Parts: sequence; C-alpha cells; structure tokens
Amino acid sequence: MQKGAIRVQTENIFPIIKKFLYSDHDIFLRELVSNAVDATQKLKTLASVGEFKGELGSLDITVTLDKEKKTITIADQGVGMTAEEVDKYINQVAFSGAEEFVKKYKGQENGANIIGHFGLGFYSSFMVSGQVEIFTKSWRPDTQAVRWECDGSPEYQLEETEKTSRGTNIVLHINEESEEFLDEHRIRTILEKFCRFLPVPIKFQDQQINNTTPAWVKKPSELSKEDYENFYKELYPFAEAPLFWIHLNVDYPFNLTGILYFPKITKSYEIQKDKINLYSNQVFVTDEVKNIVPEFLMLLHGVIDSPDIPLNVSRSYLQGDPNVKKINAHITKKVADKLDEMFRTDRKAFEEKWEHIGLFVKYGMMTEDKFLDKANKFHIMGDVSGTEYYTLEEYRTTAAALQTNKENKLVILYATNTVQQDSYIKAAQAKGYKVVKLDTLVDAGFINQMEMKWENVQFTRVDADIADNLINNEAQTQSVLSEEQEGKLKDLFGQQLPQPNIKVELKGLNTAEQPVIVTRSEFMRRMKDMAAMGGSMSSWAAGMPDEITMTVNANHPIYQQILKEGNGDRQQKQVRNLADLALLSQNLLTGADLTAFVQRSVELMGTE
Repeated sequence: MQKGAIRVQTENIFPIIKKFLYSDHDIFLRELVSNAVDATQKLKTLASVGEFKGELGSLDITVTLDKEKKTITIADQGVGMTAEEVDKYINQVAFSGAEEFVKKYKGQENGANIIGHFGLGFYSSFMVSGQVEIFTKSWRPDTQAVRWECDGSPEYQLEETEKTSRGTNIVLHINEESEEFLDEHRIRTILEKFCRFLPVPIKFQDQQINNTTPAWVKKPSELSKEDYENFYKELYPFAEAPLFWIHLNVDYPFNLTGILYFPKITKSYEIQKDKINLYSNQVFVTDEVKNIVPEFLMLLHGVIDSPDIPLNVSRSYLQGDPNVKKINAHITKKVADKLDEMFRTDRKAFEEKWEHIGLFVKYGMMTEDKFLDKANKFHIMGDVSGTEYYTLEEYRTTAAALQTNKENKLVILYATNTVQQDSYIKAAQAKGYKVVKLDTLVDAGFINQMEMKWENVQFTRVDADIADNLINNEAQTQSVLSEEQEGKLKDLFGQQLPQPNIKVELKGLNTAEQPVIVTRSEFMRRMKDMAAMGGSMSSWAAGMPDEITMTVNANHPIYQQILKEGNGDRQQKQVRNLADLALLSQNLLTGADLTAFVQRSVELMGTE
C-alpha cells in the first residue's frame, strides 16, 4: 500500500473547492461523467488505430445511487488507469494549477466557473463527499487494478485491489450536508440537464438517459425536415413547430456545430430568452449565451456546440475570447445569408413568415451594422392591407414621386393601429400615398434608428397631420366661409375645447373630408411613446402635454347649418360633440369627458 500527501504547494485546497463550487454544486456529476466519457472515447481511439486489440464490449457509463450506503457510483469501461497513472493524474496533475487557482480566484464569487480550467474537475466530487474511492484497472494487458481513497484532506492512500473488468469506478460517499443528492429524482434531473446528448450511453438505475447522436452532430444531408422538427420537439416538448432553422457546421478557423431554430414570435409576452443551449463536445455548459450569440438572435432556440469554448470559464473570459468573437460574427453571417436566400428563392413564403421573422430582422438592423448592410436587401414593410410588401428601394420607387418632401427626403407613411387610424389611412390613400403597417414592439426604436441609418428617409405616422400636410406642410386651401363666419366658428371651438393644449386651425379641405380632424405632433408622440417604454428621458417626456392640433374643415356642409342656428345651447353642444368625436378617434377622450359626450349625444338626438 502506498500512502502519501497530495502535492499541494499551498494551503489545503479542499475547503476552497467546496466554497467556490457551493453555488453550483451539482456540477460535480457533469465533471465525473465527462471524465468517464473521455476515458471511453480514448479506448475507442486506441481500438481504431489498432493499439487496443481486445473486445470493446459494452461501453455504457452507469450512474448508481445507493441510499442505504449513501453512495453515488460513476462507472465506465474505458481506458482505466495503472497505479502510476493514478499517481500522475490524480495526485499530481489535478493540482498542478492549484496554487495559481487559489491565488487568482480566492474570495471571488465566480470561482466555480473555472474549476475545470485548472484540471480540478475530479476534485469537485469533494464538494458533496466525505470520502471518495477510485477503483480502476487499465486497458493495458497484465496490469494490476488499484484502489485510491481520500477523505478530503491532503492525505490519500493507494493500494492494489481486485477488479476483473477494464475501466474506472468512482464511489462518492455523500456527506451529511449533501444528502439532497441521495434523491433519485434530483440525480436524474442533473443528468438530463448536463448529459442528455453525450456521445456514450449514460444509464441511471438501468435506464438510458441520453441521445448519443443528436441532430446537430449529423450532416445536413443526412437529415430530413421531419428529423429537424423532431429534434426541436425533443428540446422543447410543448413548443409550437419552428418556422425554419439554420444548421451550423464549421471546422475552420474554429470548430462549431449546432442548429438554430426560428420560433414563431408575434407578441411581446411570448418572448423568452435563454433558449439556446451551449455545449462543448456534447456536454452541456450553459444556457446563458449572451456573448457567443449576437444580442438580436437571443430569441432564437436551439443548440450550439464548440470544443473551442472551455467547459468552465468565467463570463469575463468569454467576452475577451477571440474564438467567441469569431463565432458571434459567423452566426450573424449565417443568419443573414439564410434570410437572404429565403427571400430570393421564395419571396411569397418569406412574406408569409414576416410577421414572425420581422422582429429578429429589425432588432438586428438596429444593433448590428454588418447585419444591417445585408438586411437592407430583404427587410420588407407590409402595407396596411397586408397584401403588398416593399423593400426600402421598392417603396422608394413606388412612392417617391408623391412622397418626397421639400428636404428631398422620402416620407414613409405608417400606421400602428389600422382600425383606430382607419380614417387617416383612407384620407392618405385617397391622395395616392402608400401606407405601411409598423405595429410591433420594436418598431418605435426601429423607426428612430433607420431615420439615422437610411439616407434621406423620414417616417411619419399617418395621423400626424391632415392628409394635405403629411408630405409638405404647405397646403394652400380656400375656405367657402366668410372671414366673419370663420372667426365665429373658431371662437365656438375655442370656447368648447375640453383640453387647454389643443391648437385650433381652420382649413378649407375637401367637402368629403371629416368635419374635424385631430392630429398629434409626430415628434412629441414619439417622445411620449419612448417614455412609456422607459427610455432615458422617460420622466421628462412623460410629463409633457400632448401637442394636439384640431383642424376644422371649414368646407364641410355641417358648418353652414351650425352657423345658421345662431347663438345658443344647441349650437355649442354640436360644436363640442364634433370636437369630442375627433378626439375619440385618437383615443384622447376618456373619463368624465367621454361620459359627458355620450349624454350630450343623446340630448342632441332628442332635440332633432
């Protein structure tokens, strides 16, 4: 029997390991199973090159729970170890980085993330164990099986033992503080989280818990549409089928495989981030992929796998890692290329998916300039009827003749609510204008960004002014009323306005236009919309009054009749009702004013 002290050149490492791993201490199972997979894969390699000439037999890795003995055993039938190898890999190599580890990370919260980075993965077992045993026999012929034991102090013992089969069994004697891990459901949950796609069969209580050949490790040519959809169901059993997917398969200048799915997303409450899982050689690492996947694609679902990303690293490490930056850029390019291909090869199908795709595309155009350059070719705007779609250049070609303002900017007219803004849309369309629908949760920000990024483009909501003024605010109109009548009408409206911040204008519009049209300043409305979303100037803008313009169509026949009424209560009520109707069309009539409008309308009908 060999006894000795583990080579640690600093203070006892075990309490430090326990401290650093405490916040995520179920990681021990991932580390030990991953080691077992490595041992198994090494044996396969030895067999493939002819060094191992024996029978491979079953290569299953088993995890066994014994509640009575309070043990968890991880057993593999891989390469195993000789006594010399145990001394080298367990007693020496595992602690070669111990001093650096302690010096660099002592007292930091994120120490758990770099355990494996220093070869300390095996020793994470002491987080939950009062004693750990290793029973191992090497694949090499005529070697003696050995047993290693340690109780969490620097002292260990190594002795010969009886073991007939090749491979390694790690036996964890669970300590009192960690008896939660003696629960079968808990162990199964951890294995399903970390090990569900490992390349070697993992069995727990005689049931295999993993799919050894998930879709992303296969070639796209080997997979059908049904295969991709079935894998999506495996990842997200209760989700609706995805729109489409992108299969990643890169081996230079970095290794990256994976499948990214575009889910159906139309409403803000459906949005769920952290649905992409990061793997390293099929071992689950994290679902926080913020630095690896571009921000605008965080809403995608699926899997990415890269052995070039270390299993256990801090987030600050990820931010500075050159491979991570390359992977991020590659994913952006692949997504842009896929969308461009879909747009070019089947535009109709692309347009049908736009309601869901548009959120990703707009978010990407706002945040990634390289994506913006590509997306300008396939970003589309749907008209309010939902039948026509335009790229920016197509809209420019179609609308520029009528919708270019005096600053030579293309004015893109848009609606955010086609029902509420219907009368404004019809008035704009009557002039030949093209009105698009921009009603998603990112459109307010998108409009502001594109006015800065697109050359000579201005967005104007269709209810920001009367139709005559939407493009150029220079409409010269002729009123049929006399100067005296106009003065009387303006006074009537001024006396009846329910809100002090309304500006009244009289214009001689077409007789078919509404008698009163209420519009809100595009600038101030945008400021208030952004304030409602919690922008940087939210408190200032939210407190500002609406800039409301009430345009009275002096040419509407109703005013000839009202002016004939003479001064009186009915005349004032009619004017007030016309003003209220216009405010109601913009959702600006509420509370007591709305109640009074209803009561007044009933009174007026009774005096007809």
